[in-house]
Amino acid sequence: MGTAIGELLVREEISLDYLKGRRVGIDSHNILYQFLSSIRSYDGTPLMDSHGNVTSHLTGLLYRTVNLLEKDVKPVFVFDGVPSKLKKETLEERKRIRTEALARHEEALKAGDLEEARKMGARSVRLTPEMIAEAKKLIEALGLPLVQALDEGEAQIAGMVSRGTLFGCVSQDYDSLLFGASRVLRNIAVTGKRKMPGRNLFIDVSPELIELQKCLETLKIDRRKLVWIGLLIGTDFNEKFPNIGPKKALKLVQDNDSFEKIVEATGYTPGFDYREIEEIFLNPKFNEVPLPEFRKPDRERVKELLCEQHDFSLERVMNALDKLEKKTEEKGAQASLSKWF
Repeated sequence: MGTAIGELLVREEISLDYLKGRRVGIDSHNILYQFLSSIRSYDGTPLMDSHGNVTSHLTGLLYRTVNLLEKDVKPVFVFDGVPSKLKKETLEERKRIRTEALARHEEALKAGDLEEARKMGARSVRLTPEMIAEAKKLIEALGLPLVQALDEGEAQIAGMVSRGTLFGCVSQDYDSLLFGASRVLRNIAVTGKRKMPGRNLFIDVSPELIELQKCLETLKIDRRKLVWIGLLIGTDFNEKFPNIGPKKALKLVQDNDSFEKIVEATGYTPGFDYREIEEIFLNPKFNEVPLPEFRKPDRERVKELLCEQHDFSLERVMNALDKLEKKTEEKGAQASLSKWF
């Protein structure tokens, strides 16, 4: 979910060719939620194997990741660690929304309302520990780097971007900007047509680049004040101030040089310590990790996980892996994917 600062940001449409040869940090929980939300049947039900296990996340990981690798984009998957105690309320609210959406999805299915079923199905997404563990197994079997964050995955990516280990953060959310990531890359794994919620209308979705410095210069603020905007309109760590949206929040931070003055100007006393949350964003915790290494996929492990455990088509899975080896041949590289990377 993150903080809703999107309308304030400067963004540039790019192609995947722009990322050719670059290592990018994948906000893994975020992208798995995307796969679970978007890769569904016509009635909003997620893809499942013959045992009733959800496989939408694995489908997205395999085929959409292979598409990135074919474009010479080098994904590094970063997973969240233990969530902050301050995030407890946010997680509980998300659980409530999912539970309500699941009930409405089932009602819509019974009523034969497929439009409502699709909408509620997407909102009822639940990423379980078992799904996360399976995703990690597939990523490792594909020979792709996996990084475990101390707490927030976006904080880890921001730290790696600041060290030059990664080029940018792949996420649909904007929180990594508050954590200090110089570049956010959106719509990287979801390009194509997207259906507008509640409308029989599809729009084109293209990759986007958002650069932190450009945004700060355009808004005439520094990163601390960007964090203040997040505090005003709500983050995963705090509730929003009432009756304040992004534009009003921007005006408040432009006109005031301390958060205390902003609180005074709003006339609202927040029920959280803003300094604690400001510290989370301005001095994010992250692991120092070496340059991520890419290895040759383990075909047998991929086959065992996807085909034998989850009924994936052997032919399609092997074809996906063949594409990677074909790509190395097109580049005139040696037969080993490890040499390609």
